[in-house]
Amino acid sequence: MEHTARAALEAAKQAGATYADVRLNTEKLEDLRVRNARVDFLKSKSSTGIGIRVLIKGAWGFASTRDLTPDSVTRTSRKAVEMAQSVPVALNPNFPLEEVEARKAEWTTPFKTDPFTVPVEQKIEMLVGCTEEMGKGERIVSAEGNMTFWRDEKFYLDSAGSELRQTVYHSGGGISCYARKEGELQVRSYPNSFRGQYLGGGYEIVEKLDLPGNAARIAEEADQLLDAPQCPSGEMDIILMGNQLGLQIHESIGHAVELDRVLGFEIDFAGHSFVKVSDIDKLKYGNEIVNVECDATWETSPGSLGSFGFDDEGVKAQRAPIISGGLFKGFLSSRDTAAMINTKSNGTCRATSWKDFPIVRMTSVNLLPGESSLEEMIAGIKHGVLMDTNRSWSIDDKRWNFQFGTEAGWMIKDGKLTHMVKNPTYADNTLHFWNNCDAIGDKSQWNIWGTPNCGKGRPMQTMRVGHGTSPARFRSVKVGIGYEG
Repeated sequence: MEHTARAALEAAKQAGATYADVRLNTEKLEDLRVRNARVDFLKSKSSTGIGIRVLIKGAWGFASTRDLTPDSVTRTSRKAVEMAQSVPVALNPNFPLEEVEARKAEWTTPFKTDPFTVPVEQKIEMLVGCTEEMGKGERIVSAEGNMTFWRDEKFYLDSAGSELRQTVYHSGGGISCYARKEGELQVRSYPNSFRGQYLGGGYEIVEKLDLPGNAARIAEEADQLLDAPQCPSGEMDIILMGNQLGLQIHESIGHAVELDRVLGFEIDFAGHSFVKVSDIDKLKYGNEIVNVECDATWETSPGSLGSFGFDDEGVKAQRAPIISGGLFKGFLSSRDTAAMINTKSNGTCRATSWKDFPIVRMTSVNLLPGESSLEEMIAGIKHGVLMDTNRSWSIDDKRWNFQFGTEAGWMIKDGKLTHMVKNPTYADNTLHFWNNCDAIGDKSQWNIWGTPNCGKGRPMQTMRVGHGTSPARFRSVKVGIGYEG
């Protein structure tokens, strides 16, 4: 079908596009969920289509179709050109676009077992076993397990001469157990909440998670939460485990440094950002130990949902600083937004599907490891709480004020873990929070966490991204649902 993509590109150029790119994608999904030892949801689908993007006199046009006949593809290319031509030239006749090197290359996610070759019956059998094990307790009301797999085959062409082929595999799953007592509901999840952990790779990702080996523990902790005391309120020190800290990075750093949001292109839907273009090399985003990078390379972010060979406008995957020594260094950007501030794209422009226009998206936004062990971080707290696994989150449209809740917490007293507490929450503003980060776990604790459901754009696109992190300690944080200090 590659000749179809070439015909689409040629039709766009003949219709008047000064720049054009074409993405021909075949996307496959398998999604299965089991609840209380019964199949609750099973979905398998695939689609193939083409998306055509053009630039004419400073205006973008985009059109897509799943009808890949020659006449349809030609009409779709012309429709993209017509859309660009319909934008008033006075809007921005000198709209910039960073020039990038034309490349011909191929890239495939490293994997051992194609998840789509593993029988569905085998996957269901594992999840049924997990839910049966979790459901043994008298106060357990729901035991759930799921797996999801994606394969995206992409062929990219542009008028600058790039020709790129990629095949991306993402896999993962998780289990959750709900316990209830007198109207109170508690949940524990493994290895993460909201359907688990997802990484780049094949079925071996699920096997390494060892869902059956963790089912009994998760059920026991869900039951224990029912009898655990309420997390106390007050200003105290906290430690966030890696799965919770990944979401914290996502919401208070990743989205805040998307350049299209900063420039105002996302205000009507996803919001703005407190970060300004003039903040580069000036804004003290965090403590000097805080170092954050966006990294789409497999070499240094292996297994991330945000790792690939090239983004969806032909820019090679790369590693770039966001925060260095606590100082803000740069944005996530696309070729057009980067050119607006006289910098270069760091390869963070992607589209969910062939039918979507590519926009600035996170790749892997990673907090680099520090030098502390978890034991050292605990020992340095007189009164505080360790929090694990997200349960709720809320952050304002400028990524400034936030409140997060986790599934479980453990109190820390005089440098030692004491007892479990339920319903732990914490709230702060982004700069105060990150500037009060005074310890980060070392390399032995560093893991990449997958976020398969990041929403952005209008129409909304759901993207799969990643966050590398170790546990970290934060001083003087507002903790507890009743805190008003």
